[in-house]
Amino acid sequence: MTQAPTRQPETKSSLLTDFDLYLFNEGTHVRVYEKLGAHVTTSDGKSGVLFAVWTPNADEVSVVGDFNHWDPAATRLHARQSSGIWEGFVPGIGQGTLYKYSIKPRFSASRIEKADPYGFAAELRPQTASMVWDLDNYEWRDQSWLDSRERKQALDAPISIYEVHLGSWKRVPDTNGFLNYRDLAHQLAEYCQMMGYTHLELLPISEHPLDASWGYQTVGYFAPTSRFGTPDEFRAFVDILHQAGIGVLLDWVPAHFPRDAHGLANFDGTALYEHADPRQGEHPDWGTKIFNYGRNEVRSFLISNAVFWVEQYHIDGLRVDAVASMLYLDYSRSAGQWIPNQYGGRENLEAISFLQRMNEVVHSECPGVLTIAEESTAWPLVTRPPYMGGLGFNLKWNMGWMHDTLAYIEKEPIHRRWQHNDLTFSLLYAFHENFVLPFSHDEVVHGKGSLLAKVPGDAWQKFATLRLLYAYMWAHPGKKLLFMGLDFGQGDEWTETRSIDWHLLQYPLQSGLQRCLADLHRVYRATPALYEVDFEWTGFQWLESHDNENSVFAFLRRGRDPNDMLVVATNFTPVPRYEYRIGVPTGGPWREVLNTDSSLYAGGNIGNAGLIWARDEAWAGQPHSLVLTIPPLGGLYLRPGT
Repeated sequence: MTQAPTRQPETKSSLLTDFDLYLFNEGTHVRVYEKLGAHVTTSDGKSGVLFAVWTPNADEVSVVGDFNHWDPAATRLHARQSSGIWEGFVPGIGQGTLYKYSIKPRFSASRIEKADPYGFAAELRPQTASMVWDLDNYEWRDQSWLDSRERKQALDAPISIYEVHLGSWKRVPDTNGFLNYRDLAHQLAEYCQMMGYTHLELLPISEHPLDASWGYQTVGYFAPTSRFGTPDEFRAFVDILHQAGIGVLLDWVPAHFPRDAHGLANFDGTALYEHADPRQGEHPDWGTKIFNYGRNEVRSFLISNAVFWVEQYHIDGLRVDAVASMLYLDYSRSAGQWIPNQYGGRENLEAISFLQRMNEVVHSECPGVLTIAEESTAWPLVTRPPYMGGLGFNLKWNMGWMHDTLAYIEKEPIHRRWQHNDLTFSLLYAFHENFVLPFSHDEVVHGKGSLLAKVPGDAWQKFATLRLLYAYMWAHPGKKLLFMGLDFGQGDEWTETRSIDWHLLQYPLQSGLQRCLADLHRVYRATPALYEVDFEWTGFQWLESHDNENSVFAFLRRGRDPNDMLVVATNFTPVPRYEYRIGVPTGGPWREVLNTDSSLYAGGNIGNAGLIWARDEAWAGQPHSLVLTIPPLGGLYLRPGT
């Protein structure tokens, strides 16, 4: 047997200054990914890779890979003062080199092998090695988008988000294999433009070992998954979307991580990234580990990761997953299974501080980038700045609106009169936060069925209800998010194992729903009244909120210019409402700019023939009134003027 050659790293090579070490250990290094991990560089005229890893409880650390036959004795790293960081330069290797860290824990006789927490690329699962990648070689072509991003992502801009799981949006038809990043980018850009979405949101794209986790159990926080290509190909993905005028948001998971042996769990033989006590460090719902937000080096890791995706991949926003599980020490725990904070409360003070600091850093270092909280409780001031006591997010998913709205449409129409407040209740709190209205993947998995399956009635009634639901949603205050497949009424529950059911678009009801949503987007983006004043009362006014017997709702949306207005009238029963009067603020002609019952959408074409004149008869506090025909399970958008 041939013995592997010994490669001892040159100890004088380092990217880490003493100031870097100070900031990292203090928890304030916002770009530590530039110094830790594997970096292609040159030292004393020799090209190679500089490795650096944080393992404070190790007696010995070496880098192993295909270049040294995975021999832990071949390439030892050296400790950098008392920082807990081990580093070393290995000449003669470069991009594409596979590697791991071989760690001899201080408190164990057995060595462990770990992937690089800061690794920029990874092997295709089920293989688990990290891969050296040089991030300096891609030439971006999206400057026009970046120059306009802050304006396009302002709170008074139209924002409509298409939520996508890349592995199941589309697949190779014959083999059911994955498409690559570039093919996905071109097809998604074309689809988003056709439908009118302003943004694409990806379920977590960072490297993860288990397909069925959908990316929410991350191992490689700094590595785009290799399932669809290389890091540069993912950069091209973002670039192509930007050139098409589509923003790219990522689901980001700083709440927990999996137990996989090559990942962050027990990284140097101790609970390094997580809490040692299972009452703090283990998630009872997901069987995962919870980050120790009170550890400075963990804060540097996570905050740098947020900055990394924005700066290195031009990501336009981070949707932070499972924020509620971070905020509460007793989340999904019974009495005796959690440890109170220093004041005896249930609030996770360290996680709160981390979220505030993360948002401060992202918004100061990366102006115009969005941070969005998936937060399901009544925690106050989620979208208010930290100096006001808030968490500092731009937007928050409105889970209460989603829950109440689904509860309403799941009822038989004859029973909706008893649930009328399910749709009016959201306006009691709609302006307490900056909300996104989500119908996400969470609502169509784990036995919940598809959105279409939740709706009662025959096929025509189901699709009419979805057209009405989307018209109500797109007119309700707040930004919008819709999961793939919901925009054409997929009937089956979503699964990550295959493509969504694109073949259904051959049928009139499905293609009609898709066409209706595209037209809703067209009206939405062309109507400032629907997006300019989403988070203040001045942008909304009820015209009819009490008619539970007919299940009719009518309201007015206004833009920053109070003369810019749109009236919305909805009928959540299968009975047409003829001669239905609502009050309006202005007289003269009103144009029916959208009718969800149009035959273009496979509807029954019941409506107002496109134009109706307001009567000079006061009604419900308004000086004028419209006498409308509101179609069955239908919604109308009306604008003053011809």
